[in-house]
Amino acid sequence: MKIVVFGGGTGLSVLLRGLKHYTKDISAIVTVADNGGGSGVLREDLGMLPPGDMRNCIIALADIEPIMLKLMQHRFKDGYLNGQSFGNLFIAAMYEIFGDYEHALKEIGSIFRLSGKVLPMTLQDTQLKAYLSNGECIVGEKDIPEFATKTDSKIDKVSLVPDICMPLEETVRDIQEADVIIIGPGSLYTSVMPNLLVKSIPDMITNSKATVFYVCNLMTQPGETDNYNVLDHVNAIIKHSNRHIIDYVIANDELIPEEQIENYKYKGSAQVIIDKEQIKTLEEMNIRVISSNFIEIRKNYIRHNSGKIGQLLLNYINEKNNQQRK
Repeated sequence: MKIVVFGGGTGLSVLLRGLKHYTKDISAIVTVADNGGGSGVLREDLGMLPPGDMRNCIIALADIEPIMLKLMQHRFKDGYLNGQSFGNLFIAAMYEIFGDYEHALKEIGSIFRLSGKVLPMTLQDTQLKAYLSNGECIVGEKDIPEFATKTDSKIDKVSLVPDICMPLEETVRDIQEADVIIIGPGSLYTSVMPNLLVKSIPDMITNSKATVFYVCNLMTQPGETDNYNVLDHVNAIIKHSNRHIIDYVIANDELIPEEQIENYKYKGSAQVIIDKEQIKTLEEMNIRVISSNFIEIRKNYIRHNSGKIGQLLLNYINEKNNQQRK
């Protein structure tokens, strides 16, 4: 099956690690609106697209020795490079060698034997702008959640600066050819939503032959989705795209023991869980819900069980193909 995934951050890379065991035809479309950390430094210093989310997705889809994976994630601890990752510098070097991202990413894909490819959502230099419920607005992905928390305001809407950012031609082709399109998981407003703000992307997704799944986050994020349930996440996506974009929602229905979310609660996060009332409302919106225990906890980090989601998608495609043969 050909899968196109839209997102960014840790959520997307975790999902990709599971999906690559079920198909080698994955296109990961990654947000490039981030401006913080080592990526932000390289963006400002070299005038390049921020490489951080692309690096994480490349590593997730790679078929290379563990030592190389460790090297790509290595962060320098001292000197001028303090806080910078080797993987970011590698992408920056490839960009300078080949002169453009599309060529550089193709070469990186060959080097790391990717199960698919990683593409930036746009090649344009773009920033994320958030409009808050108190009427204020803030520009810059890294500052949005902190500013929203400080002003005790919810994010009402986000947009890109400049307003019109064009997708890659390769992204357009991949959407047209996809069997499955996945939106998320990842930070709703700062990782997932920027991809849907690129020109014509929501309409292309809606009009494609692919079945569209939204993988809802397991936990809320302070300053972004405080007190959000699954339905709130879906409504936010619809608000930034269109009401027909999602066919299925994949949502967790398993309660996590209190002792395992204690650290998350301390940071202001809460569990996002589906219930019968939300399912009823979503089905009335013509959105089907697949609910199960999709949780995997590793080293006290709560993540999606990407293997289970991958198997679910494979079963769906097989069933669909069998129905078409009949």
